Amino acid sequence: MAGIAVTRKELTAAELRSVAGKTKDARASRRMLAIALVLDGVDRETAARTCGMDRQTLRDWVHRYNAGGLGGLMNRTVPHRPRRLTPDQMAMLAAWVEAGPDVEKDGVVRWRRRDLQARIAAEFGVELHERSVGKQLAALGFRRLSVRPQHPKSDPDAQSAFKKTSPRR
Repeated sequence: MAGIAVTRKELTAAELRSVAGKTKDARASRRMLAIALVLDGVDRETAARTCGMDRQTLRDWVHRYNAGGLGGLMNRTVPHRPRRLTPDQMAMLAAWVEAGPDVEKDGVVRWRRRDLQARIAAEFGVELHERSVGKQLAALGFRRLSVRPQHPKSDPDAQSAFKKTSPRR
């Protein structure tokens, strides 16, 4: 078999199939079965087609298996991008949401992501997308549900006097 060779010999093809049957990761299991076929002497085209991959992909997985063993066949975790707001800034954002907007300063009666986006840009100098603002709020434990906005000049006494006072049936 030209171009592909498994150099690791710790596990036989039967042992690889046994490990593949016990693993929880279906993708890694499929890769193990493909390498087991290569160890059995099946050509690269047939082994790749049998396991639902391309010849080149199988070659890449054989190289990863040769370099890292069974651990090389598992999916690697990708490091996440760090948050754009610091923990102190996140705490300030939470305080803003809890306190609500100031009508004179912010010009709104309730927070929207767009309004918070503008305030974050003005206060911290960090440009965020509206969706990113929503993700930041979700990370702080806030949900999309909000109370009904109340006009700043509304009179609660007049509203209660206006409500129907008829007895219930």
